[in-house]
Amino acid sequence: MRIMHVALGGCLKAPPIEYGVTEDTGGHIAYVLGAAAAQSALPGNFVEIVTRAFDGLDPVHSRPVEPISPRCRILRLATDNRAYLAKEALEAELPALERAFVALLDRMPQRPDVIHAHFADAARLAMTAQRYFAIPWLYTPHSLGMMKALDPHSPRIRAEARAIRRASAIIVSSRDEAEHQIAAYGDAGAGRVHRVNPGVTMGDDPGIAPARRLIAPFLCHPEKPILLAVARPVRKKNLITLIDAFAGSPQLRQGTNLVILPGQRDGMLDDGAAHGGVVARLFDAIDRADLWGQVALPRRHDATALRSFYALAARGGAFVNPALHEPFGLTLIEAAQAGVPVVATRNGGPVDILNTIRAGALVDPGDPAAIADACLAMLRQSPAVTARAQLLAQRHFDWSVWATQVGRIIHALKAPIVAAPHPTTILASDIDATLTGCTKAAARFGEWHGNRPRRLLFAVATGRSLSEARRVLGAWQLPIPDLFITSVGTEIWRHAAPGCLTLCGDYAALLDRDWNRASILDRLSRKSLTWQAGHEQRRWKLSLFGTAANAIELRDLLAEAGLQAKVIASHGRFIDILPPNAGKGAALRFEAQRHDLSMADCIAAGDSGNDADMLLAAGLAILPANAYPELEKLAGRRILRSRLYYADAVLDGLRHRGVLNRPQAANA
Repeated sequence: MRIMHVALGGCLKAPPIEYGVTEDTGGHIAYVLGAAAAQSALPGNFVEIVTRAFDGLDPVHSRPVEPISPRCRILRLATDNRAYLAKEALEAELPALERAFVALLDRMPQRPDVIHAHFADAARLAMTAQRYFAIPWLYTPHSLGMMKALDPHSPRIRAEARAIRRASAIIVSSRDEAEHQIAAYGDAGAGRVHRVNPGVTMGDDPGIAPARRLIAPFLCHPEKPILLAVARPVRKKNLITLIDAFAGSPQLRQGTNLVILPGQRDGMLDDGAAHGGVVARLFDAIDRADLWGQVALPRRHDATALRSFYALAARGGAFVNPALHEPFGLTLIEAAQAGVPVVATRNGGPVDILNTIRAGALVDPGDPAAIADACLAMLRQSPAVTARAQLLAQRHFDWSVWATQVGRIIHALKAPIVAAPHPTTILASDIDATLTGCTKAAARFGEWHGNRPRRLLFAVATGRSLSEARRVLGAWQLPIPDLFITSVGTEIWRHAAPGCLTLCGDYAALLDRDWNRASILDRLSRKSLTWQAGHEQRRWKLSLFGTAANAIELRDLLAEAGLQAKVIASHGRFIDILPPNAGKGAALRFEAQRHDLSMADCIAAGDSGNDADMLLAAGLAILPANAYPELEKLAGRRILRSRLYYADAVLDGLRHRGVLNRPQAANA
């Protein structure tokens, strides 16, 4: 497969990356290079990266071709304007870049099978290529203007909205991007968003000596542990607030040094045009707080030095990202993989990263005292917790895994949708701890799916959102279902085009009847309740933490107020409040009726309380041996309690129903 990445902004060249050499040379450069390297390492792949040619900074940026590896290279588009252009100035150059891009593709003996555009300016080139050559394209926004409260009618916002509407698939790194940032542009992108964890490229550990040499001229006591921040010197990275937090904490000033790596510079004043004078403001903040000798801001650093700073921070220090909003946060992963405790903004992608590594502290970036307290807490973090976080970061953020999962997405885009025969049976299965839980069992289920009866419709019915359901299925290499029932049976998603899902409008209209979300929220706001995260609150689902007893209390509370709702307790700690005619069972019944089937024609598999209505309604209900105690009361001839676990239990139930094409080995 031939893959072409397009990234026009910043200084993109073969590694090593010179972070911060310009305002636009940031994490997206590492993303593009890491993704391309991993994809080119897969058998049969050839990867090209298209960027803009310009003079100055480094002669390499004027070269039309720059090899990275035998199966990966950089191609540069030349136009009459040979100056380096910042992101804001690129728009005027896009027509010329479009012409150059079309000419490049036109003269290629082999054109790419897919284009991956990074930022909306590159998406414009990808749209042009699709128009001329019918090449499908992926879009990764990296940083969206809507999150910066820009004018919604500005050219940038319009360009981003157009890219979201037209991309064949949207690849993002965090749940915040998938369900908050993309959603801010409307509903058009929801069925094409895929959350795939990126990797990071960590060089060999050079030890702490390179870092020590760079900070020694700044510090009176260089032996102290360091608080490390790595960010381009732009206002949104909020570095001045970090200095204020450090200055306001006697404990931090006494016990640590603050080290900030704000890109590359020649002096204190040379950043005025590119970075808005942020470096000068940083030094001014240091001077005003009398922090000389306690804060280091090295002028330059390379990849080796950065790796050395992580090693130094791992010796009793911590890493801090105080950005006002962080779309993702690759440096947090780098720090965690190096064994450094992390403090991060609570706004954006870091929420997902810290949830994944099960460690770290999230902070309000506008509260210097909270940042200081979080830093102190991370300095005291248990070495065992830090070590576990390091292993989790290494396991879950891996470019080779990213390349494999994105490869599956690309293949799905290119696979034609074949009209399925009218189903005679529907299998609806929960995902977590039903299909997942055992990699060998999941593989056996995937093998069965590849040979399943043609007239069996496979659906997943999950409490997760669509993007999270896709992510988990991809991570476990489970098959793509014919139908997604998501968010505890409040959304039904169907395939509309290769790689694209659409929300069922008829089911949505059904749920809107008798669903007074605003009044329910108002009634619940008068109670002291513990709400789940914001992205768990959806149009037809309100989610809290609580027990089964708490769920009964809420059900009674809403009934007394004359508010119709279904209240479901699950997993011993979750409560979901849904429209009265929603739920996994209701969604399954709706789909069965669409195909003129009865519930007797449906097989359901699940392990928790939010599966109960579906299990009770189906003609055959499969409960794995690992099912939660909350399902112990389910009984009847249609209930199959398998002695097997996870996906093996689902196969066991299918065998019982007689819909296995051939014997499957269980517990192998």
